Amino acid sequence: MSRETAPLDAGQLGAYFALMEVSSLLQHAVEEHLRADGDLSYVQFQLLARLADSPEGRLRMTDLADGVVYSRSGLTYQAGLLDRRGLISRAPAADDERSVMVSLTDAGRALVAQVLPGHIAVVRRLLLDSLEKGDLAILSGVLGTVRDHMRALPPRSAKPRASRRSR
Repeated sequence: MSRETAPLDAGQLGAYFALMEVSSLLQHAVEEHLRADGDLSYVQFQLLARLADSPEGRLRMTDLADGVVYSRSGLTYQAGLLDRRGLISRAPAADDERSVMVSLTDAGRALVAQVLPGHIAVVRRLLLDSLEKGDLAILSGVLGTVRDHMRALPPRSAKPRASRRSR
């Protein structure tokens, strides 16, 4: 049996289950807030927040997909919903007409500003308030290391699309 297929020991299993449960509980509470205060899904908020955080308020669709770890088709659907609400706009990239640039509109920026205080309150109440300053630094370091390890693989947008015949 290889290391990759060997059963997880109790410590590994406990860490995995704790991470999954914390992630699910936090995401559920955040999504509940976003639905109530902004009629947004979690991924829609991620898209708007990433655009708001970008220098010019715009990003390539593939960069958005990689950043929020979402499928191309799912992102296209979510972007369509946000576009219809007037929260983003989409246009071909000036340097590559095959690429789509997504831009945050003034209405999108206003909605992010509207839901952000409640979002921060949920994250603070459920996650940050339970940690001492030293624990926060340790958690940030550990999760940063894991994230960097996972992100070292080629971005999802660089992977070839599955053919319809192989599905």
